Amino acid sequence: MFEQVIGQREVQERLMQMVNEDRLPHAIMLCGPQGAGKLALAVGFAKVLLAEKVNSMFADAPEYVESPMLKNLEHPDLHFTYPTIKLPSMGSDHKPISDDFAREWHELMIASPYFTMNEWLEQMGGENQQAIITAGESDELVRKLSLKSSQGGYKVSLIWLPERMNIECANKILKLLEEPPSQTVFIMVCQEPDKLLETIRSRVQRIDVKKIADGDVKQALMEKRGLTEDMAQRISRMANGNWLKALEMLSADSENELFLDMFQSLMRLAYQRKVKDLKAWSEQMGAMGREKQKRFLEYFLRLIRENFMYNFQNEELCYMTQREEEFAKNFARFINEANILAISDLANLAIRDIGQNANAKIVFFDMALKMIVLLIQK
Repeated sequence: MFEQVIGQREVQERLMQMVNEDRLPHAIMLCGPQGAGKLALAVGFAKVLLAEKVNSMFADAPEYVESPMLKNLEHPDLHFTYPTIKLPSMGSDHKPISDDFAREWHELMIASPYFTMNEWLEQMGGENQQAIITAGESDELVRKLSLKSSQGGYKVSLIWLPERMNIECANKILKLLEEPPSQTVFIMVCQEPDKLLETIRSRVQRIDVKKIADGDVKQALMEKRGLTEDMAQRISRMANGNWLKALEMLSADSENELFLDMFQSLMRLAYQRKVKDLKAWSEQMGAMGREKQKRFLEYFLRLIRENFMYNFQNEELCYMTQREEEFAKNFARFINEANILAISDLANLAIRDIGQNANAKIVFFDMALKMIVLLIQK
């Protein structure tokens, strides 16, 4: 049931204990950082609740048999609620509901229950919109949950990102939680619980999901992505318990390689005080889009921190790729207590200026010239 979950065995055991000891609350809320696998856990637990339970004389706990429709997430008693957008094709009075995007949701979920809000927006075709859960969705959920279970067991309402409910929807969901329909279990997957109504938070049993253990991320990278042990080890440490971050790093290899090249060029040219070449470097940076420029500056900040930590010669404190570490062997000594804060402030100032639509070529040329002075500080 939890075959798609990476790590998180402690949470799995806690959920199963609730079922096996018949202490299942009518509403639970899985909270935790992005990429920890909250949605994967919620889907796995929903499958447990809806699966056929088979008692065995050879096992202490019952076994759960997953039907084909449950495996394909098409069980009639499994109801998904998630943030949606309003498409141009929808009428002016239409309040978008989850069923409007059921096909898109199903495609994304079958591929993997690990995805970001940006990926979901892209799947719906509204990258530039703000996705919310509308009052229309709560009305539809009330209607669905008022019906009897089609299979005679539980009805499961899985709500992804309930903090995105508008106030009208939140109040209607609150009434459902206060007077839950018969044999109904609510499973909420929440990333920012503080944005939920306090009255909703008080009516659910909260389960905190921690970051995935590095060892579990490493194992999954080797088994699911075919990475070598060394590469999986490096990526798992840099992902810091976030499976989405690990996947992002795999898909962003080409951009990271470019960013490393640009970082190396900046540092070498600044050290050699080649002002004319630094101007050409700033023009190359200025030709990138603003979002890409900000991603480079975030990458710059990470490498500055990693090179500073490299000086402590403690492998457990360093989170670099092999190429980054090769460069750090000779470069790290230039990042020290005398300049680490000033360099970080310089990059953060550049991020702010780029975000405020300043001339990028001037921002990066100014940054490059100041690096000349900062690199010689000891």
